Amino acid sequence: MRITRVFRSRWNALVWAGGVLWFAYDVANAQPQQPANTEAAAATDAAGSSVDNADLSVLANAMR
Repeated sequence: MRITRVFRSRWNALVWAGGVLWFAYDVANAQPQQPANTEAAAATDAAGSSVDNADLSVLANAMR
């Protein structure tokens, strides 16, 4: 359907508006949901190893 013909008919306009709303709902609903568990995740490095405060202090000293 061409955009110039959408608003020639009230029913075409309603179907088009419904499609826009459906698309918006689908896009908004596609966002990942936050987990119900509010505990903080453990920090990991790029290799997947856990990071502790000693590692962070070494990194902070290296950046000075």
